[in-house]
Amino acid sequence: MARRPLLEFEKPLIELEQQIEQIRQLARDSEVDVSQQLLQLETLAARRREEIFQNLTPAQKIQVARHPHRPSTLDFIQMFCDDWVELHGDRRGNDDQALVGGLGRLGDRSVVLLGHQKGRDTKENVARNFGMATPGGYRKALRLMEHADRFGLPILAFIDTPGAYAGLLAEEQGQGEAIAVNLREMFRLRVPIIATVIGEGGSGGALGIGVADRLLMFEHSVYTVASPEACASILWRDAAKAPEAAAALRITGKDLLSLGVVDEVLPEPSGGNNWAPLEAGATLREALERNLSELLALSTQELRDQRYRKFRAMGRFIEPTSSNADPSS
Repeated sequence: MARRPLLEFEKPLIELEQQIEQIRQLARDSEVDVSQQLLQLETLAARRREEIFQNLTPAQKIQVARHPHRPSTLDFIQMFCDDWVELHGDRRGNDDQALVGGLGRLGDRSVVLLGHQKGRDTKENVARNFGMATPGGYRKALRLMEHADRFGLPILAFIDTPGAYAGLLAEEQGQGEAIAVNLREMFRLRVPIIATVIGEGGSGGALGIGVADRLLMFEHSVYTVASPEACASILWRDAAKAPEAAAALRITGKDLLSLGVVDEVLPEPSGGNNWAPLEAGATLREALERNLSELLALSTQELRDQRYRKFRAMGRFIEPTSSNADPSS
């Protein structure tokens, strides 16, 4: 069996995992009862894993968010969505594989689902452009959202991208315009929109499908105005300072919840979603169904007013009143 890739800070678990595998092999090759030993080592490994993941730095959370085995948009859709039918194309000659979408059912509700899609290996990542959508991807997403609005279907968006594709061709095809149009048009939609950051949410690439009534985020996901590497290159002209940039950007769920950017942080299994994807899927499904029920209880006008107020409140600050001002100033 292929070994699951371990991140740098998970290396203390390697020896324990090797011991556990050796004991399992012994149990397969002989009739020796090793269940007690196996239980002790597995308990110890689980405890160490939990200790490691409870104290991750922002830079380490980025590594978890980018893990190649972390569940993707299509993984989650297939876990909890019945009758999924993928729809293709932006009706302008493009079908971007980095942003997928279609129709499905969540429980007894018909919904439109869309999100960024990365690959599992190099070949698939090249085909999916590493989850970095082109203008055609955002126009495809808007086509699907307009379909949802026309037929009264809630929209579920899954964010997982380092950013929109910034190549010359994408700029020539109107990358900035495509994202800006999505931002504008999502505010007017008459149906509930729930977006979830399932991995990494980077820059305008994430915002292009992120104007939502509820923004959810997994515990070890990140959501940022620019990648820490880009930020470090801009501020210090040194990409090696990415860990410092990650801490300064406040990209974690805890930080963003306190800032009012995200509405709910979803817990992950010990070791991250890649350790127990089905458990992560169950957590996400429960959160989506609960938030969707609350949003469907609102009228169309209440829904749009609430969405507008949510985004207008971001970045707001209160100036000191005259009574709180320094009398000597």
